[in-house]
Amino acid sequence: MSDALPQAKVLTVSDGVIAGTRVDASGAALAELLRSNGFDVVSQTVVADGSESVAAALTELADGFAGLIVSTGGTGFAPRDQSPEGTRMVIEREAPGLAESMRLVSPLGRLSRGIAGVRGRSIICNTPGSPKGCVEQLAAIIDVLPHALRLLADAPTSH
Repeated sequence: MSDALPQAKVLTVSDGVIAGTRVDASGAALAELLRSNGFDVVSQTVVADGSESVAAALTELADGFAGLIVSTGGTGFAPRDQSPEGTRMVIEREAPGLAESMRLVSPLGRLSRGIAGVRGRSIICNTPGSPKGCVEQLAAIIDVLPHALRLLADAPTSH
């Protein structure tokens, strides 16, 4: 990674957004948070709920990409909430410290089954589907993500 802004992609997982019955407020909120914290948001994508659709979307987003991929939605207990299962299908290494920190941000965070991990040179983090929840959880780790991305890129760091 150079001195350029770290890049990020946002994936919204929502049957309702795909069907046009819901507005993608969570994806927009994540993109705004990322931009305000120095990330270049290079794409925002929407996919239907389900492990296979999430896995396919994450694979496409991560392959050949060096940066952060944040998903919103599909981390709860509803039958179609399968973002963590889809994410596990594509990551090469888990990053449990990120996911644990994200869950600790609020009492409702304990209901999130989201995970975080690495695929290639991408860090993938699952966040809840609510605008408040996804922003709270990403905000809990956003300060360490540029450093983590430098480490993943095998770029020089301050330590």
